[in-house]
Amino acid sequence: MSHNISCFRCGESLAALSLPLSRQDECPHCHVYLHVCRMCRLYDASVPRQCREDDAEDVVEKERVNFCDYFDPDENAFDSARKTAADKSEQALDALFGDGDLPDSSSELSDADKLFK
Repeated sequence: MSHNISCFRCGESLAALSLPLSRQDECPHCHVYLHVCRMCRLYDASVPRQCREDDAEDVVEKERVNFCDYFDPDENAFDSARKTAADKSEQALDALFGDGDLPDSSSELSDADKLFK
């Protein structure tokens, strides 16, 4: 059975995965667990426990894997505005701290690096 489900975090298609999603299924692109509240059609940030199912156990961290029996993946779980904001934050961190590339080990070591060798 085909489906149109996308990862809640990165937006990549999850069509290659079969339904129902198991507790240990991960997004093939960004490797986050998918059996999480943020991926469920019952997730609703505007209600008190952020879940529209009254009988569901309370889950504090909505992006952590859980055992909820009411889990039903939502085709609209991906929020592109949230992804854009996360990308902007990551770019700002890269601009502030650099892109994380380490110096090539074959190049000359600086005086500061020599102190710790």
